[in-house]
Amino acid sequence: MSSPGPLFRPYDKLVTIHLLDRPVQVPANNMLLRALQYVAAERIAYGRFCWNEECQYCRIRYDVGEGTPERTALACKLMVQDGMRIRELSLELRYCLRELQLKLPEE
Repeated sequence: MSSPGPLFRPYDKLVTIHLLDRPVQVPANNMLLRALQYVAAERIAYGRFCWNEECQYCRIRYDVGEGTPERTALACKLMVQDGMRIRELSLELRYCLRELQLKLPEE
């Protein structure tokens, strides 16, 4: 039996993203869902994520800075970018990140 590889892709710095207006630092050179696991390791690990685009439980809305278009994506397929602003999280992600006490947008 082989041993699993490292949890994160190699990175040389942390980048700042804004998670529902809260700045958090995550490892560069990683998919967003994996980067969120850096912030909430146990919670994301036990989430119902498939990690391969099938379940859609990691759907987010984001932009990459002031004046850029808002987009929808899957966190398991989106690379982290410095300054990325996550505007909306799926129900599963909100549940997994609940201990961060994020301010949810008015619905």
